[in-house]
Amino acid sequence: MTSPSPTTPALSPIIVLRVFMPFALGYFLSYTYRTVNAVIAPDLVAELGLNADVLGLLTSAYFLSFAAFQLPLGILLDHYGPRRVEAALLLFAALGAWLFAIAENIPALIVARGLIGFGVSACLMASFKAYVMWFPKEKLPLINGFQLMAGGLGALVATQPVEALLTITDWRGVFLLLGGVTVFSALMIFFVVPDGKHKHVDAKFIDAVKGVGEVFSSPLFWRVAPITVMSQATFLSTQSLWTGPWMRDVAGMGRDDVAFALLLIAASMVFGFLFWGMAAERLGKKYKIRPLSVGLVGMTLFSLIQGIIIMAPTDMAVEAWMAFGFLGTSGILSYAALSQSFPHHLAGRVNTGINLLAFVMAFAGQWLTGVIINMFSSNALGYAPEGYAWAFAALLLLQVLTLIWYAIYRKGGETQHL
Repeated sequence: MTSPSPTTPALSPIIVLRVFMPFALGYFLSYTYRTVNAVIAPDLVAELGLNADVLGLLTSAYFLSFAAFQLPLGILLDHYGPRRVEAALLLFAALGAWLFAIAENIPALIVARGLIGFGVSACLMASFKAYVMWFPKEKLPLINGFQLMAGGLGALVATQPVEALLTITDWRGVFLLLGGVTVFSALMIFFVVPDGKHKHVDAKFIDAVKGVGEVFSSPLFWRVAPITVMSQATFLSTQSLWTGPWMRDVAGMGRDDVAFALLLIAASMVFGFLFWGMAAERLGKKYKIRPLSVGLVGMTLFSLIQGIIIMAPTDMAVEAWMAFGFLGTSGILSYAALSQSFPHHLAGRVNTGINLLAFVMAFAGQWLTGVIINMFSSNALGYAPEGYAWAFAALLLLQVLTLIWYAIYRKGGETQHL
């Protein structure tokens, strides 16, 4: 069987159930793992006595291991297919969750958190690869938007529902439960997702590496990557950890109020993922507006809302962070735009290439945010508001520079078809 052509008229409900739903569950869990530390951070700090820099390093270990596996992941996805690769990796995520639950010191927690990041490293890219194989080209922005919405639901569950679960068990019990659900997800992907449209590619490893080189030597890739990477890195590194502590230390919220605010932000993310995918599809179909153009509008507005947050309008803190959650999802449109601009066999390596850069920067951003915050005085109740302002301003400056980069080089014409 061959991949569907761009003119495929309709989506089969059976394929939606057998392809979309299992991969959506995997990405749901990936985002739950990614963001749960924003809620359990007070428990980790209280039990282990963590400073801001150590908390940032511990949480960002997820991003580092996630990023480290992106290039080999792209080769594996193109070589063996998304079903086998993601199902196997999710078992490592489950192991990491269980190790995190029983860890007794900071090094063990960092190793376990890194193993989780490695285990969920395929959850988005494998789904994107599968959707390229199974769904019509013109439906990819929409189906990718639904996939990302599933991730937003995972972030939503990692807020007030986890806070409620903590009244029954502790953070260790939460991770034991997550590990069990992750094993179930791996089994769903392996046994439910059809594999008929992927043919094993018996190519030499050196040829696969050359494919990576082809992606990273493309001027088109480097025109689009910087702004996408910085926007996504800022969104990921901040939303998955520092939003909760900011609410406590800058806006002066109690723990229950913080959990509810994080729930609202996650709901905004869910709506954002759905909105940007639908907007890109509709505007492209009706007005021939490129997906990347839609994403650039969102990423520019995302930078503006960060400036408002830095000025700390605490009377509108929740509304500002909800806008952060909604606009931060817009950068993902660049993934679909870029993957469609390269040969089909490079789709996995294009997406994992840009994901590699985004997650390396997310690791650096999350850790260095903690380092900067730790430079200012703190007390038993929390960290200094000035530290957040300086850390967030540094991330915003980098985004502005990448916007300028894109504005300068877009005149060359390389991105006109995106």
